[in-house]
Amino acid sequence: MKQIYTKTGDGGQTSLRGGVRVPKDHIRIEVNGETDSLNSLLGIVRSMMAAEDPRRDFLFSLQREIMVLMSHIATPAGEVNPKPLHVVGLTEQMERFIDEASAPSGFVIPGESVLTSFIHLARSQARRAERRLWTLARTEPVPRELTMFMNRLSDYLFTLALTIGHEERIRNNDASIPARQL
Repeated sequence: MKQIYTKTGDGGQTSLRGGVRVPKDHIRIEVNGETDSLNSLLGIVRSMMAAEDPRRDFLFSLQREIMVLMSHIATPAGEVNPKPLHVVGLTEQMERFIDEASAPSGFVIPGESVLTSFIHLARSQARRAERRLWTLARTEPVPRELTMFMNRLSDYLFTLALTIGHEERIRNNDASIPARQL
């Protein structure tokens, strides 16, 4: 197993891709920290879904792409990242799902179930990561497809929570009750 600690960050700095040292609160590190939290939440969501649910596999593909996205975020301007991004295709898949789902008018109050609550938590974390990505984009170039992917991801998670909540209400014979809204 690779050594977990190197002691090189004990002074408050860490490395970007290619070895460039930056403070641990550098915006690229902040974006990746927020994105890493998002990926962890998606792992919780995926672990709570039925094994046969195809959306579980799709979430796994999103998680894998988030790891690639993070490597691009950790690549300083002027450096080349050899890992190909697949965010355009995944964004199109998310858009198809969003277009097929029906969204209520008004705000949805999370809390229908543990699963949908975690999906909403992942959605709010996706928004936080997206905001930090835009902070980075104001100072350094960020591929447009990355900001589009992050924006669509939170929309996808919102519709996923609504869809799963509706499916849960059907299973519990509560289909006539809509998601709790303001």
